[in-house]
Amino acid sequence: MAITRIGNPAIADQRGVNFRNIIINGDMSISQRRISIGSMTAAGYYTVDRWRTDIVTAGTWTQTQSTEVPTGQGFASSLKLDCTTADASLAAGDRVFYSHRIEDQNCTYLKKGTSSAESTTVSFWVKSNKTGTYICELFDSQNSRHINKSYTISSANTWEKKTITFAGDTTGAFANDNGIGLMLQFWLAAGSTYTSGTLQTSWGSTTNANRAVGQVNLADNTANEWYITGVQLEAGSVASDFEFLPVDVNLRRCQRYFLKAFGDGENNQNIEFSATYDGGGFVRIPYPTTMRALPTLNYSVGGGAVSQDYSNLSNAQLYDSNDTSWYVRDFTAEAEL
Repeated sequence: MAITRIGNPAIADQRGVNFRNIIINGDMSISQRRISIGSMTAAGYYTVDRWRTDIVTAGTWTQTQSTEVPTGQGFASSLKLDCTTADASLAAGDRVFYSHRIEDQNCTYLKKGTSSAESTTVSFWVKSNKTGTYICELFDSQNSRHINKSYTISSANTWEKKTITFAGDTTGAFANDNGIGLMLQFWLAAGSTYTSGTLQTSWGSTTNANRAVGQVNLADNTANEWYITGVQLEAGSVASDFEFLPVDVNLRRCQRYFLKAFGDGENNQNIEFSATYDGGGFVRIPYPTTMRALPTLNYSVGGGAVSQDYSNLSNAQLYDSNDTSWYVRDFTAEAEL
């Protein structure tokens, strides 16, 4: 039987396996929202698609999709977090981590909660001026379980590749649905609520004190910055080469969770769609792929007022019951985990 590959054969490994990487956009190449944002002090999705920054009263940050990458590895982009207001004395509940939330039904083949549970291996490239111990966590919020491993940034301002293997978890199966399954989390700062125990290096019930023991405080100086790219999480105990996907495939996977259909939300320009009708009507905006869940729509309207909107998993319909001419711009649909 012939093996179907996506694009260049180098995209698949020697077994012809596509999509072995559970992470979407691990090369940080897709950033629909914006390239850079400053003054970050709270949790949210800010720049690079599918990656969420969690900040709880631990300094102020700028986040950027950067072109700083490890030499000769095939990457064009990385994610940069830059501390702009320091917090050298963290309160107990303060924290910063960078995370990827994985859809439940993309985790079921790991057989979590069974005697055949698969181990998983995460590999990534990382760089920071601040050397020392950092924590990488697999978190199962559905079953309140976690496992945490440390890695060391040994040389300042130098790209280093890290590989961490997590044992399989025989407790707590995932539901086969569109909710949150695993969360892969890279800790950057943590108060005593998360560091006062013993690092949870085997799967166990969630204990906050055991989640980030030994973690350096990246928030302690405005000179601090942290870069990451090439994040791959796969079944098994061996890390394979990073799985590069064609840009159209990578973008379409991201658009299941967030879609920027047209316009420039940064500058509120680029009018892309207009409609004129007599006695009321609507416009339909198709999504390029089925979204994970019923999305939240955001858009601006000129020349009239849209009185209601309706969305489903495959398109949005914007209505106006008046006799007028109007246009839609800066349209986004969000169905993030």
